[in-house]
Amino acid sequence: MKPTITPSGEDYLEAILVLHKKMGMVRSVDVARHMEVSKPSVCHAVNILKDGGFLTMDEDHFLHLTDVGREVAEKIYERHCFFTKQLIAAGVDPKTAEADACRIEHIISDESFDRLKEAAAQEQE
Repeated sequence: MKPTITPSGEDYLEAILVLHKKMGMVRSVDVARHMEVSKPSVCHAVNILKDGGFLTMDEDHFLHLTDVGREVAEKIYERHCFFTKQLIAAGVDPKTAEADACRIEHIISDESFDRLKEAAAQEQE
């Protein structure tokens, strides 16, 4: 059975992925700064994500995505980038596009997202 995760959990995984790409190693304090949330909030989320098998923390307190966590993070990040780009191209203010993409990325079905990606790719041809 596939582990379940909340939209908030997906946001944390996405943030860890983005920070890992940028910095290499990621600690909870980095996530708190990036997401503009408190360190206790990150600690709570990290514990839930560890229990769900989405990430691990080593003895130096660095966060590491598991294979399942990385899969979820990459899926959400791909959607986030796609919707942000599409909304900006449609004339939406970049800050609004970013916020709207963050909401859309969690609720759209895989099927709908795949069809939108295909349609966007065909438009570019």
